[in-house]
Amino acid sequence: MKIIIIGSVAAGTSVAAKARRNSETAEIVVYDQDKDISYSICGIPYYIGEEVETLDRLTPRDAAWFNARYNVAIYTEHRVTKINPESQTIEVENLQTGEINLDSYDELVIATGAKPRVPEVFKQQSMAENIFAVRTIQDAAAIHDFIETQKPQKATIIGAGFIGLEMAEQLTHRGIEVTLVQRGKQVMKHLDPEMAYRVQLELEKHQVDVQLNTTITKLTTEDEQVVALETNHNQTLTTDFVILASGVIPNNSLVQPLGIELGASGAIKVNKTMQTSLPHIYAVGDVAESYSLITGQSLYRPLGSTANKMGRIVGDIITGGSLEHRGILGTGIVRVFDITVAYTGITENEAQELGIDVAVLYNIKPDHADYLGGKELTIKALADKKTGRILGAQIIGPQGVDKRIDVIATAISFGAVAEDLFHLDLAYAPPYATTKDPILYTGMALDNAVNRGTPLLTPRQLIEKQANDEVLQIIDTRSKKQFEQSKVDGAVHIPLKELRNKLASLDKKIPTIAYCNKGVTGNAAQNILINEGFSEVYNLSGGNKNYQLVKAMLNR
Repeated sequence: MKIIIIGSVAAGTSVAAKARRNSETAEIVVYDQDKDISYSICGIPYYIGEEVETLDRLTPRDAAWFNARYNVAIYTEHRVTKINPESQTIEVENLQTGEINLDSYDELVIATGAKPRVPEVFKQQSMAENIFAVRTIQDAAAIHDFIETQKPQKATIIGAGFIGLEMAEQLTHRGIEVTLVQRGKQVMKHLDPEMAYRVQLELEKHQVDVQLNTTITKLTTEDEQVVALETNHNQTLTTDFVILASGVIPNNSLVQPLGIELGASGAIKVNKTMQTSLPHIYAVGDVAESYSLITGQSLYRPLGSTANKMGRIVGDIITGGSLEHRGILGTGIVRVFDITVAYTGITENEAQELGIDVAVLYNIKPDHADYLGGKELTIKALADKKTGRILGAQIIGPQGVDKRIDVIATAISFGAVAEDLFHLDLAYAPPYATTKDPILYTGMALDNAVNRGTPLLTPRQLIEKQANDEVLQIIDTRSKKQFEQSKVDGAVHIPLKELRNKLASLDKKIPTIAYCNKGVTGNAAQNILINEGFSEVYNLSGGNKNYQLVKAMLNR
């Protein structure tokens, strides 16, 4: 059997390695138009910011190493120009000599990855020397060399996804003034707005100029370099160089003439064994579409972790194995200066679009004992009100974010309900966790909201009720000093210790919202009111702290 793989970064090399582990007799050939193989795209910003000392650290393996270890023939600087499914052949151009050869396959794997999404205005200035993508090792070398030789003072980054945020952080660390331009109304589109706003505040704290709802309409160039950008707001941004980080699109140009089935994202549609709509042709990595573990619907989230997984599955399948792709949750994580931002599953906005009625919890807790340096995490978690199933989470904080998001992603993968989180036997010691870990508390609070009659109300829901002039009874259970410093609009002050003695001053028939600073005392007040016969009582999720942040975001 002869296996040909087109592409040799995360997915392609994973196919080759797994296929060889399964079979010593298969002939395995890899073609790639790039010079480098199996490199870390995700590490490029950290090389530019000099957290990674040398570019070689991102390219630990070359074609010779791979051939010696796996007996796989890898041809770099060879571009596949045509696929002939009927004859099971491909045409390959040697980019060094221009020679074109024909090669045949028994099984073909498309691992051509993705390419940067380039806004139209930048396509018109493709010759400018100071416009950079962040996709290949050559891109990394070019940006690093430009900074070293030109000593730029100002950078403009187009796009506020992972790469845009990482580049903003790293360029700022290098003393470069950064403007971050985002066409949407928030940074990090895969977060709910109020969580994305927390990320925006962190960027602004570090002097990154965040321009939302902004597109570039015109470029001004001098001596083949962009020196200014005009926006849709008639604003002129001066710059020394531009980083294009407005996302990626599947690199599907090779397969488009074949009539192969594509998804809405433009990625190649595949089944659970990564087979395309054409026989003997598979697709993996950023060029292939995945599907959601939660909804079963198509999902395109190009990440190296998913690419590696897909590659291993295909390498197994085409050599007689039985692995299948089980779908993804779209889990992601990124460091933005002093905070870590992570998410998994669906967001509140996505749940609404899907018609799923969810309980929404904001859990604000230290990641471990505060007397040993614990720092505050903000966890937003969702559970289906009908089934209690955990559907998604977003977590932001200085530390301890990674292990919590991984626990929740694992729980969702195995169909956990809210109560299951509370019953997890997680590791505890004061340097690592609190006695009631934030994960356990998340499960407990969501389970209470879904199954035990103590519903939650989000700040946005409260603000919408107030905007609709609904009659509400809002009780601030904190200290007088806290109440005087900052409070929910329309709240009356009744500290928790006085609540039982002042019940007669309250109307049991009016919808009542209790709150504290973060949520725990508000829940205690909620329980008192419910036990005393109040008909409709909510705890304001995340308390006054969360409310004030959401209010500030809406008023901005």
